[in-house]
Amino acid sequence: MGYKNKKYQKDLTQQINDRLTTMLHAGEGTSKKEAIADGTDREKIFSYSTYESYFKHCKYFSRYVRENHPEVTNLKQAKKYVNEWLQTRVDQTDKNGKHLSAWTITLEREALGKLYGIKPDDKDFFPAPQRHRADIVRSRGDAVRDRHFSEKNNDEFVKFCKGTGCRRNIMEKLEGRDLTSRADIDREIASLEAKTRTEAEEKHLNVLKDAVNQFPDQDYFLHHRKDKGGRERYSPIIGDNKQQIVVRMKATAPDEKVWQHVPGNADIHGYRGEYATSIYKMYARPIEEIPYDRTNQGTGKKFQSGVYTCRKDESGKKLDKEAMMKASKALGHNRLEVVANNYIRGL
Repeated sequence: MGYKNKKYQKDLTQQINDRLTTMLHAGEGTSKKEAIADGTDREKIFSYSTYESYFKHCKYFSRYVRENHPEVTNLKQAKKYVNEWLQTRVDQTDKNGKHLSAWTITLEREALGKLYGIKPDDKDFFPAPQRHRADIVRSRGDAVRDRHFSEKNNDEFVKFCKGTGCRRNIMEKLEGRDLTSRADIDREIASLEAKTRTEAEEKHLNVLKDAVNQFPDQDYFLHHRKDKGGRERYSPIIGDNKQQIVVRMKATAPDEKVWQHVPGNADIHGYRGEYATSIYKMYARPIEEIPYDRTNQGTGKKFQSGVYTCRKDESGKKLDKEAMMKASKALGHNRLEVVANNYIRGL
């Protein structure tokens, strides 16, 4: 008979890993939207990248508890120190006296909220810090890593990124088969509409229609088979270097990677910003030509419901909501404030 060591107990990090792993439901067919509708979203994590990010920051929390409250041995006991740890993160500074960003604190709050099932609006939960566009430093200005990346020596790669807006993980796994023409999409739509469809085929049909409806004037797309959150989508290939991008895709075998090496120091997030800005400029209407189509019930004055008014550091700047939504869709997002705060630049 085997001997079981009854004194053995998993440490906090192992307990966190077990808890988050049981919540991981990536690639299982249930969408986040459906989970929100049936109330199960608080118990689920829908992508591997989110799981890895949450696990990383929850490990920071476990290390803090281990070092400052060594008597704590399980997650239930550690829960009461969640707010305490988040406050230390707010107070923390680096050697230059710089604090962690509000985005980092908010991410850590979300990670622990998911770990413990704490609702974001729980009055006893550590309040989320205010996030301001002016504080965003990612891909603005020169970073240390930029000094180790030559855009001249990686000219084709940079042009590819700016013309497709791919995330880094997509660039790393993009294959030749992921190029799709408008004619291919039209044929596939016709084929699916002519038959009785399964639930999966119905979803795929809606994705195809969304692409051609959002970008009716575009002739080549990248097929994102499993983008952020496991979502399928199509994004247009744009810009002066479109033909070069298409040629490279066509020259790559269907099951081979388009890029065998993705430079680690390339500012891919910055290139996504340039892509989003280009999409916006392609479709933006002059603000003065957007109709005053709604009436304020309080003042009786007409206003432009199709105009997005920026706030905070860009207060007063006005953008075309329709063009913003196209840029957001092309990036794989669905919220205007995300593209306004993080991607559209220099307008």
